Amino acid sequence: MNGRNPAAQSNGRSPAHVNVPDPVPGRTDGSRQWFERAKESLAGGVSSSARLTSTGPDPYPLYLVGGSGARVRDVDGNTYVDYLAGYGSAVLGHADRQLAEALGAVLAAGTMFGTCNTVEVELAELIREMVPCAELVRFANSGSEAVQGAVRAARGYTGRSKVLKFEGHYHGWSDTLAVSNRPDVAEAGPYGAPRSVPHSAGIPAGVVGDVVVCPWNDPGALRAVLDAHRGELAAVVCEPIVANNACTMPAPGYLALLREECTARGIVLVFDEVCTGFRTGPGGAQALFGVVPDLAVYAKALGGGLPIAAFAGRREVMEPVAEGRVKHGGTYNASPLSATASLVTLRRLNRPDTVKHIEESGRRIMEAVRRAARDRGVPCAVQGVGAMFQVVFTADGEPTRHYRDLLRSDQARHHAFRHELLRRGIHVNAYGMACWFVSAAVTEDDLDETCEAVEGAFRTL
Repeated sequence: MNGRNPAAQSNGRSPAHVNVPDPVPGRTDGSRQWFERAKESLAGGVSSSARLTSTGPDPYPLYLVGGSGARVRDVDGNTYVDYLAGYGSAVLGHADRQLAEALGAVLAAGTMFGTCNTVEVELAELIREMVPCAELVRFANSGSEAVQGAVRAARGYTGRSKVLKFEGHYHGWSDTLAVSNRPDVAEAGPYGAPRSVPHSAGIPAGVVGDVVVCPWNDPGALRAVLDAHRGELAAVVCEPIVANNACTMPAPGYLALLREECTARGIVLVFDEVCTGFRTGPGGAQALFGVVPDLAVYAKALGGGLPIAAFAGRREVMEPVAEGRVKHGGTYNASPLSATASLVTLRRLNRPDTVKHIEESGRRIMEAVRRAARDRGVPCAVQGVGAMFQVVFTADGEPTRHYRDLLRSDQARHHAFRHELLRRGIHVNAYGMACWFVSAAVTEDDLDETCEAVEGAFRTL
């Protein structure tokens, strides 16, 4: 899972053919001790619900203390090739020298003034150059904040309040769109007209009532939902590649259909590119698929590991924000420290050689998984793009099309696969509904070690 993803639902199966590995005695004792200590002062022992994971089969999270390039080190001195990569944010790798030097200069000059700064202007100009829809930009600090800003902008522009989102898509933990992220089948209701299910206790019913839910990749269901709420919707929001549904890809023509329907109905189309933005190429998913939304949301790779986010879009839609009729603020928005990290990162990601290396490295791992699965007779789908992908153990080996396909996948087998990789020194997301992120720092040695670990893991499955 990425950092914006809640804990995934298990399908409850624990098939006899899946062997969860035994722990290596004492290998991660330091992590266990730190977690016991953390529970005395941190709620649940963590600072984010996403971090309540397991260390192999052990019931505590891994504590990392350092990293260099594509590798990380835990408190016990174990090292791993890292494909969590800060939930995709450490896109240049860990302790990148160029980034560290630039940030060192900012630390010496002052990190926070609460005023306008020159770096944010340069950064906004670069985003305009890279992103097809970005005529105007506003900065925030996290993907959740930027989603809130985009939704408010769409509501302010249209004068409408309802928003359509897709079942299983994740748009942050805040109330605005924390609806139907991980419902089980009983909660979710009919496939064609899913219920709006709050993600958490504490979300007001009135907020949930403003969110309309639709299945992904289903043109008929989409048109039916849009017709049922004609004249009510301010925005349609989606993850163009559904990072939080195991990198489920859009069906051919589906994003173009969203664009066509939103244009015809006067609805603002919002791409949540928190995960895809800049990582899948300079222009993100909208450039990759050739479909330009009205607004797009960015975080993760945007900051290269520091907290910064943005929402950007057509001048007409952003004008109410520009004029102050739609309010948006934030003390830390585009601070000199975060804006500098972003500028350094985007300049690197705007280079064809950087993008090519990330994509080709990921494709090599994807093919290694497919080959190992084929050789061992284990049905699975490897879906996504080289920069971000996931291994999904579907019964027929076919890729998923929407959220409910994932509920039928073999989560227990993914759990065992992830544990076997961890034992072999490969650090990936703990949740089967999330994805692998490949950094620009991955080397040939890292890839060789990864592919060898993949083969070894499949031998146990």
